[in-house]
Amino acid sequence: MTRDEHEYLSLARSLRAGAGYVYDAELLKNGIQPFGRAPGYPAFLALVGGGDAVTTSVPSSVKIAQSIVGALGIVLVAMLAADLAGARAARTAAFIAAVYPPLVWIAAYAFSEALFWPLGLLVAWLVNRVVRGPDERYRLAVTGGLVAGAAILVRPMMVVFPPLACAWLIWRRRWKSAAALALGVAFAIVPWSIRTSLSHERFVPLASEGGITFWTGNHALAIGDGDMAANPRIKVAQQALRAEHPTLTEEQMEPVYYREAFQWIVAHPFDWLVLEMRKIFYLVVPVGPSYTLHSRLYIVGSVVPYLLVLPLALMGVFSARPRLGRAVGLWLLAGASMLICLIFFPQERFRLPIVDPTLIVCAAAWLARPRKEAHA
Repeated sequence: MTRDEHEYLSLARSLRAGAGYVYDAELLKNGIQPFGRAPGYPAFLALVGGGDAVTTSVPSSVKIAQSIVGALGIVLVAMLAADLAGARAARTAAFIAAVYPPLVWIAAYAFSEALFWPLGLLVAWLVNRVVRGPDERYRLAVTGGLVAGAAILVRPMMVVFPPLACAWLIWRRRWKSAAALALGVAFAIVPWSIRTSLSHERFVPLASEGGITFWTGNHALAIGDGDMAANPRIKVAQQALRAEHPTLTEEQMEPVYYREAFQWIVAHPFDWLVLEMRKIFYLVVPVGPSYTLHSRLYIVGSVVPYLLVLPLALMGVFSARPRLGRAVGLWLLAGASMLICLIFFPQERFRLPIVDPTLIVCAAAWLARPRKEAHA
């Protein structure tokens, strides 16, 4: 298992044992200094058996639970496709999602993406309902905000979505709906923000893992794709930076990582812009080291399906131009996901939960278009 999986399962064991949201002795005895993480996914793991015992692989109960969650995700893909292009597109999208390899195998890993991708799609569907109504739908917007808040507590990078959605609603003069959405998000995440800030004795809105991720993606040695596993030189630089602050834990290092990254951006604005262009390229074209460091089987099971769906999705967007307004929530969610990749860095785990289902919806719109349109 990866470090992320070990840390998630460690938190789940502590929660299951009633010790609270702390890492257990089994993880800490190996000398690992864990990152601060959001609470949603470890809590889910604890509920579905991920915290029952120390294991060397992901427990079967977790895989089963995440497969059920993934099945719900398929339903949501179909619902979003129905919003965009009707019932025929919904059936097509459901079939593609059900056999799309990355959405299948993600359920076998203790990664927050396995829980996050259906939650994110549910938020998009709820926002579609809010936007498409003839008048203010602030009650539905509150529900969307609560679900968005829950998604943020599972994967903090979702935090970019609510401001985009609120800005869109305000632009459409849905003031009450925008306020209701923001209120729902705040109600979900503020209690946790208070807890983490008191625990760290500084303001930590969600989790202290963002600093290292931001530093990794905005550094002189960054290549525009992948984490430290894909760029060993970044790992060496991170160890050197840690050596300069031997008394700080990884959680206490978060402001250091942010400070170092912002200092580099300000001192090298042109290099940073070039880096952002590289991120855009790697976001679309899966040829970076975060892909190539894996096996040939991984390439077949991950990159090939993406490359098959991508051109169909582009044609689907073109064919569905008159109906794009029906799926505003999906476009906002996909935009937020891509923006996160530019803020931090692109890799498949960042792309998979939102961008890939969006591509499936758009591909289904093309494949299920009316016969007259298909032969035009």
